[in-house]
Amino acid sequence: MLDIIRQRIEEALWNPRVENAPLLLRMATRAARFPYALIRDAARGELTLRAMSLVYTTLLAIVPLIAFSFSVLKAFDFHKQVQPILYTFLLPLGPHGVKLTDQVIQFVDNTRGVALGSVGLALLIFTVVSMVQKIEEAFNFVWQVQRTRSLGRRISEYLSVIIIAPILMATALGLKGTVENTAVAKWLLDIPAISDTVLFFGQFMPYLLVILAFSFIYGFVPNTPVTVRASFFGGVVGGLTWSLVGALFATFVGASTKYQAIYSSFAIPLFALIWLYISWLVVLLGARVSYYYQHPEYLRRGRKRIELANRLRERVALTLMFFVGGEFRREKPHWTTNSLASHLGLPADDLAKIIAQLEKRNLLVTTELGVLMPGRDTETIGLSQILDAIRHDASEGYVLKSSSVERVDDIVADIENTVTTHLSGRNLRDLIEN
Repeated sequence: MLDIIRQRIEEALWNPRVENAPLLLRMATRAARFPYALIRDAARGELTLRAMSLVYTTLLAIVPLIAFSFSVLKAFDFHKQVQPILYTFLLPLGPHGVKLTDQVIQFVDNTRGVALGSVGLALLIFTVVSMVQKIEEAFNFVWQVQRTRSLGRRISEYLSVIIIAPILMATALGLKGTVENTAVAKWLLDIPAISDTVLFFGQFMPYLLVILAFSFIYGFVPNTPVTVRASFFGGVVGGLTWSLVGALFATFVGASTKYQAIYSSFAIPLFALIWLYISWLVVLLGARVSYYYQHPEYLRRGRKRIELANRLRERVALTLMFFVGGEFRREKPHWTTNSLASHLGLPADDLAKIIAQLEKRNLLVTTELGVLMPGRDTETIGLSQILDAIRHDASEGYVLKSSSVERVDDIVADIENTVTTHLSGRNLRDLIEN
């Protein structure tokens, strides 16, 4: 029954006649595809599992992360800005959020008060980097990216963001306070029209900061190029949704006196866990919106697996090597798994499996930046070698030993010999230039 309903909804949302409908109906239908795709993805449970995993990771790394940021900010005399930011994040918990923030800050003070030494500092940095890595893996899952950043890129890029981001936030807040206290600013604020305008926009400033923070996360964390428009669109949806859900959750916490009476002192960590889970789920859904905005062709399909037949796999392998080898010969290698998947209209997960088989035979290599390049000169890569890499795998030796039929084996051998003979002497360079 549910499959029939889902099929009817998809037929209505992706009906070809929609493109010829009036403008308002066409825009409304396109907009409705996003919430449908998000509800479908959330119902499959994969995003919820990722959100729960990030809750656990956050609990382990929140104190080291804040302690690390606190230490960095203290060097610039901005360490007092950490506590207001944490208060803002835990604002939906109401009075519980204030108590929880005070406890976290106390833990951070205790951490800073202990002489950690070189080993302790290394473990603290390792915990912080591991948390960001888990976040990257979740975002890569949303974006269907197979490869994470290399170890060198993780350390350099993660630490640079962890160090620079708190400084920029603290600097922005400090400049805001400094500008407001200048004589010129006070004189301008005395003018009714200007003061009313500043007050009006000041009410939206927290939402703007949240949107910008979400947009930065969506653009930086995935290990794949994300357009500014896609990251900002996801930031708007994710940031506003997070703010709205936060207001609703604050109302729920304020009205949940029965739960507080039942759980007593356990109510604070209980509400905190729920809020962390909701926050991460909203963040991942916003990332999914950003992904669908950049790749609208996947809105209907989502993460649904496509079973590639052997003939199509061979065709994809030859096409893949054609594009990669062609750009390599032009000395302009730029194809990545995701860009090539988008160009071919295939899910990146399925394309990555074919790439992995080609890499096992040293026909293809992936650079540290994820760029695909031929494993050796295109003249030495035979077309029959490409097909052979797709048709055969080392794991075949563990199956069909006892059930092998000689007549069948002879037929398969004849087919392979025919292909090898027909492609004899033809290489990747011939495919590219002819």
